Amino acid sequence: MKISSVVLVVMVALLVVRAPMVKAVTTNQCKNERTQLVNECRPVIFGQDPSNNCCQRVRVIHVECICPYLTPKFANLINLARTAKQIRSCGRNIPHNFKCGSATFP
Repeated sequence: MKISSVVLVVMVALLVVRAPMVKAVTTNQCKNERTQLVNECRPVIFGQDPSNNCCQRVRVIHVECICPYLTPKFANLINLARTAKQIRSCGRNIPHNFKCGSATFP
């Protein structure tokens, strides 16, 4: 996965906080969710606001599919406050001080 894709995935990780935990998510399901998220939200990396389709992906992705990719290296590449704001603008709640991978969101 390219760095830009991982940065986008990390941004979306913040949106994943309230994912339902009814049953375990499979590896293939996580891979598909990440791919869809990256495809729909790629313009966000270049400074655009999230589209409706991007926001839909942000609202439904499972946290456990995103947070493992938020390593210290990638956490340093993104503006956590901006990312949290974008996630919240899509209608996904992120609790204050939420820990996802190596990042703690404001």
